[in-house]
Amino acid sequence: MKSNSFAGDDNITLLAKGVVLKGEIHVEGTVRIDGRLDGEIQTKGQVIIGEDGLVQGMISAGTVISSGRIKAKVTAIERVQLMKTATLIGEVLTPVLIMEEGAKLQGVTEMGVTAWADEPPKLLGNVSDLSAHRAKQVVVLDKESSGETHR
Repeated sequence: MKSNSFAGDDNITLLAKGVVLKGEIHVEGTVRIDGRLDGEIQTKGQVIIGEDGLVQGMISAGTVISSGRIKAKVTAIERVQLMKTATLIGEVLTPVLIMEEGAKLQGVTEMGVTAWADEPPKLLGNVSDLSAHRAKQVVVLDKESSGETHR
């Protein structure tokens, strides 16, 4: 028996090409947008935006994968992946951002880094710091010269 599931998910919401929806989508599983949504998507699963898809508003999901157009605030718990035909204008909050060559992003990204440590990270016991072994300046005395030092 052939499974009709998409990426192992039996709960799929589809907004087909040519369909325009103004409002909110709140689901547990996968949402695929091939039409246009002006509003909000909330899911713990995936949001997939096809090449003809357009989302304006807000997206909150586990994973967002886009080949289409997004003009929104995008929050993804796992990752945001922009395929080569994707355009995203807005704010992206995610720990992982993947962009194929050709994808376009205009906006602000937040990936959970607030600052970096003032001290470099400590190296493991069997790894040495190469800066401690940098070459020291060497002074060469030329025997033929009259006591001049050459560097």
